[in-house]
Amino acid sequence: MIAAVAIVAVGMTALSLLRGESVSNTRTGEKVVWKYSVWGAPRAFTAGIENAKARWEAAGKGRFELQINYGSALSPEKENLDSIKLGLIEGAYICVGYGPNKTPLAQVLELPFLLTDDMRVNARVIDAVMQHPLVEEEFARRWNAKYLMVAVLGVYEFMGNRRVSNVEEFKGVRMRISGASATVLEKFGAVPTMVTSPEAYTALERGTIDLVGFPWTDSMGAFRLHEVSTYANLGISMSGFACVNTVSLDAWNRLPGDLKLMLPEVREQSMQAAFKAYDDGDKKWLPIFREKVEFVEFPPEERAKMVAVSEPLWEEWAATKDEQGLKGTKILRFTQEQVAKFSALR
Repeated sequence: MIAAVAIVAVGMTALSLLRGESVSNTRTGEKVVWKYSVWGAPRAFTAGIENAKARWEAAGKGRFELQINYGSALSPEKENLDSIKLGLIEGAYICVGYGPNKTPLAQVLELPFLLTDDMRVNARVIDAVMQHPLVEEEFARRWNAKYLMVAVLGVYEFMGNRRVSNVEEFKGVRMRISGASATVLEKFGAVPTMVTSPEAYTALERGTIDLVGFPWTDSMGAFRLHEVSTYANLGISMSGFACVNTVSLDAWNRLPGDLKLMLPEVREQSMQAAFKAYDDGDKKWLPIFREKVEFVEFPPEERAKMVAVSEPLWEEWAATKDEQGLKGTKILRFTQEQVAKFSALR
């Protein structure tokens, strides 16, 4: 009898593991808690994970809690993937540009001007690319991590203390920007640098940088850049920045099965919540910005010059990744297909 019970127990354990369930959670019904790291204060950028928290906790009826910790209280923003892998936190926002070598295939999302000047299109593209098997495998193998949902970003405009109305005026401008986008700006004489979002205000205030590239408008307002700026340079509409919500595979496996099944719904509803938050942010911040800074228009024909310089960089990136055995061309073509698909639907 004892042997039979043991065999059944082993069988149930194996079945739980195959289903991706935690044995301890399955057997004891213990509440699952995710410690989740976010930098900065609540804002449009965090609306998605806040919506997911509300939906999952309501459906979990006490079985699940998502503890969002703001202000990088649990982990420095550049080290969130490391903290997930080490088991220090269950989940976090991550931005590819904060550690581009950490997720080399996901870098495709930060190729300059590959994505569009439309926040909604870009969110759909990022969501699709992050679910590609090659990218999923990269996160799982390197970081024991799973893509949860997109962290929606508005298109990047530039606020600060330099006026830029054409590409010639980039020369010598110290700009907060990251990734391959920095390479494009360098071609026009800019001096790119990477500071994290929480560091941007102080860098502008002290004059160590001239312009900050941030999602328009909410992130600029949330980090109070208008308080230390003279100009808002609009029309550059730079794409090529990707941030996502990520959770450890161990934490995901502990989530009750019925809550896992909600993921597609949670992804969609959280995306919609973020879109609304950005729209509401425009209504709030545009009148404030108009009182504080001068709006400078960057004409479409000037932006087209930047796009033209960017396109060869996409193929160079893909070829380099191919040489490294990372199937860069395959993921680039997939991304371009998604851009075309969702652009046609807008």
